Amino acid sequence: MDLRTFADPGLAAHVEEARRSNAERGTRRGPGSLAEVLELRTPEPDDNTLVEAGGRQVPVRVHRPDGQPKGVYLDFHGGGFYLGSAADDDARNQQLANALQAVVVSVHYRLAPENPWPAAPDDAETAAAWLIDNAEREFGTDRLVIGGFSAGATLAVTTVLRLRDKGSGTAFAGAALQFGTYDLSGQTPAGRLISDEYFIEAYAGSAPDRTHPDLSPVYADLRGLPPLLIVVGDQDVLLDDNLALAARAIAAGGQVDLKVYPESRHGFTRRDTAVARAARQDVERWLAALLS
Repeated sequence: MDLRTFADPGLAAHVEEARRSNAERGTRRGPGSLAEVLELRTPEPDDNTLVEAGGRQVPVRVHRPDGQPKGVYLDFHGGGFYLGSAADDDARNQQLANALQAVVVSVHYRLAPENPWPAAPDDAETAAAWLIDNAEREFGTDRLVIGGFSAGATLAVTTVLRLRDKGSGTAFAGAALQFGTYDLSGQTPAGRLISDEYFIEAYAGSAPDRTHPDLSPVYADLRGLPPLLIVVGDQDVLLDDNLALAARAIAAGGQVDLKVYPESRHGFTRRDTAVARAARQDVERWLAALLS
């Protein structure tokens, strides 16, 4: 059992900047209907790479560093399961590939509500299985790490849980999770804070039990997972959800690096603030250590 909570005291000097950024952005909510979702969607480019495993196919985008890669990072984009695309993160993922000296494979999973659960985790698992079978041949390394942003963090957790249940729990050396959502049932105190959000209805669809671990990983048996990095802001509505996942993973004997950032809301790591830059650097350092 291993919990390491690390916070940089130097971030206190940047709290006022983070507060100003929050005030400028105001309070935001996601789309509340399919019509609003469709208005916000952008088309995915047609230059994705199609990969296959277990009789399923999924499009991915591959970002390579200069030189021989040290490993491969499997990335899942955010967007509430109903927005976003792998291409949205092209610039960030290329920067990450160069920083880590690793290949970044970003998955363009199917979006809800047109493709509700389990479509997205099926696509996530397909990409992971393809990497396990082909990373050495394709990229010259079998050192793998995984992670995601918001909904993508949820998919990263469901993916490592599925792999563990199929005997591949050690395939990925670690999972970097940026403020995922882990209770979509609305039955925990943390889950009730977001129970009225449309993204849950869109993603969960007609699932008869929203406490199913593949939907709500906080209910899963978390034994046998790789090390986890959990990044979340102290102003994030999902803070308690992330703390709950960390606590359950620790109770299951796991290693968790938990970092809570001051004056930071959901999605803060995409902002151009000192706190956000520090968080991104923390993620990079954590992943680089696993690939060294």
